[in-house]
Amino acid sequence: MVNYDDILIRYGEMALKGKNRGMFEKQLITNLKRSLKDFPDIEIENTYGRMYISLNGAPYSEVEPKVKKIFGITSFSPTKRIDSFELETIKEAALSVMQDVSPQPRTFKVETNRSNKRFPHRSMEMNNFIGGYVLKNMPGLKVDVRQPEVLLKVEIRNEGTFINCLDVPANGGLPVGTSGKAMLLLSGGIDSPVAGWMTMKRGVRLEGIHFESPPFTSERARQKVLDLAGIVSQYGAGEMRVHMVPFTKIQTEIRQKCPEHYLITIMRRFMMRIAERIAHKRKALAIATGESLGQVASQTMESMYTINNVTKMPILRPLVAMDKADIIRIAHQIGTYETSILPFEDCCTIFVPKSPVTRPNVEKAEKFEQKLDIEGLVEEAVRNTEIVVASAIQKQEESLDLF
Repeated sequence: MVNYDDILIRYGEMALKGKNRGMFEKQLITNLKRSLKDFPDIEIENTYGRMYISLNGAPYSEVEPKVKKIFGITSFSPTKRIDSFELETIKEAALSVMQDVSPQPRTFKVETNRSNKRFPHRSMEMNNFIGGYVLKNMPGLKVDVRQPEVLLKVEIRNEGTFINCLDVPANGGLPVGTSGKAMLLLSGGIDSPVAGWMTMKRGVRLEGIHFESPPFTSERARQKVLDLAGIVSQYGAGEMRVHMVPFTKIQTEIRQKCPEHYLITIMRRFMMRIAERIAHKRKALAIATGESLGQVASQTMESMYTINNVTKMPILRPLVAMDKADIIRIAHQIGTYETSILPFEDCCTIFVPKSPVTRPNVEKAEKFEQKLDIEGLVEEAVRNTEIVVASAIQKQEESLDLF
């Protein structure tokens, strides 16, 4: 395998940000440095509309999965950098990069870019020199200038020659930290971690809010939520602040004083009130949820309208038009599925009515809530909220301690 020296970073819509582009690039560099902090010798260069990660000895195989998770990057290429401008050295390096492609392609094309105008050979000459050398040393390979399986790119710059031919797809989106902050309602299920991931993909920083109801919910259920927050945080800052809201008293009051079929509707209205209160304290501008239209009783259009009615804060619902199968596919992709399906209860699975209302209205919800001390219950829950910082790294360390 080739010992790659650099990684060429490509980004999509960031390039269209005009005068704000520098801000997006600066945040992307910050996020890359944070993700790659275990490799202190790595350097990041942003120049001429390109971004390079200089590995400086760091193993590409260990750096690649971390770079893949960073939002704002559409694709990247492991790159061989050589300081020499000797033709024979460039041909040898190009051959080694081609031989690293697995499985071996049937066709290829060489594309040379020569920004170093002192280099004695023109781009077309270099295409022929390098293409001929590769063909001679890789039997069975052919040139296809129209639809090659592999495009071998050779860039001759003043600071050296850069060669790559692998294009590794990444997540795209915008760098986390460029689109403000939102509070994610994080349960232990499949949907909300996916919603968090998709919200982060649009550049949003997240803090989690989890509603727990001890003794009806267990310590294992609590840890499951923190584990999910840690997994999702790998795509952002590497850790996530999670607000653990005590919800037992509110659920008990609703159950005792309100009609059973409105229990879920009123419970979620309380969640929105509390989330908005915490959002204001944390200077967040939106609430993100894992709701998908029509999936359960609390996610019908009428339910969303009735639940929304208690807050003026924007509600981000990135899953609203997605099928469950699509959500599960993303959960597998981002690594949350196996944790989400662990059989630990959460507050939404206790006190579940037999026939929850699917078409609630605001007037009835407000009428039923008149029996409750709304402000007192919300204030008490916010005041007793515990803040826990979840981190995937912390989880790894804890796992190591077990042995």
